[in-house]
Amino acid sequence: MRFTTMRLCGGEALMAISADDLRLDMGRVPARLEGVGCAVRQSDDMMAVFDWKGMEATLYPQGKVMFFPLKDRSLCVRYATEILEMLV
Repeated sequence: MRFTTMRLCGGEALMAISADDLRLDMGRVPARLEGVGCAVRQSDDMMAVFDWKGMEATLYPQGKVMFFPLKDRSLCVRYATEILEMLV
């Protein structure tokens, strides 16, 4: 998967933006995340907020994933890839 990364929240968060428009089925996301041990904090058809490796992650239907706190771009891409590969 290919991504663009963007710094957010004064540099404390990173977002991985998928080069492909994935159109994730957000209705199925919570069950899949919980199935791999992620605690889902909030979920609707616009986003899912969950715990990922000690961080807060927010997933959007277009395949964007934001991690807070995170400053390492390579980890951002690696984590986003792991998440999206298990969801698509």
